[in-house]
Amino acid sequence: MLLWINGPFGGGKTQTAHEIRRRLPGSVVCDPEHVGFGLHRTLPPELRDDFRDLASWRQGVVEVLDLALNRHEGVVIAPMTVTDPRHFAETVGRLRELGHDVRHFTLLAERETVLARLNGRGFGRLLKHVGGKDAGLRRESWAVRRLDHCLERLGEPEFAEHLWTDRTTVPRTADRIAVLAGLTLRPNNEGRLRTWLRQTGVGLRHIRFD
Repeated sequence: MLLWINGPFGGGKTQTAHEIRRRLPGSVVCDPEHVGFGLHRTLPPELRDDFRDLASWRQGVVEVLDLALNRHEGVVIAPMTVTDPRHFAETVGRLRELGHDVRHFTLLAERETVLARLNGRGFGRLLKHVGGKDAGLRRESWAVRRLDHCLERLGEPEFAEHLWTDRTTVPRTADRIAVLAGLTLRPNNEGRLRTWLRQTGVGLRHIRFD
């Protein structure tokens, strides 16, 4: 089974994916963004735009996830924002055509909620102390510029199953996905401090410097 976790940038996809991996034995996270980062790094900086527009990214993601699904015995989890219906058809749709059991979920939240998450992720909390309350958002300007488009497109029926996350935690969102996918997660026995430390570590490991 493939769990494709969609949502706006800053919507909690990566945190949710790693929460499921932590509590679902045998599962693995295969992040399609890394395929895009590799393609970007082969290009001069001035030519790096949205790697999702590259046919090579869409084809590469299908090839990599197809391989993982065929060779890995556990559930594969892919946290990735896809808002273009054609790109969706060429990735999620193509994997289904290849015979894979793909469960797609879109994490949604109000605009203010996503902005707050973007402002605090990575080094955002530190940047707020140094550069002002919106310093984190300035670093996330690419994601902020695309936020309204993402929320509008991802709210469409073709991007269901929709899960609203404004008033819930990452572990509870993971629980909801598991129930809808017919999976059983290990109980979440972490305290608040340990959860915060672990999620902060996940966020720091996914900071981009290029």
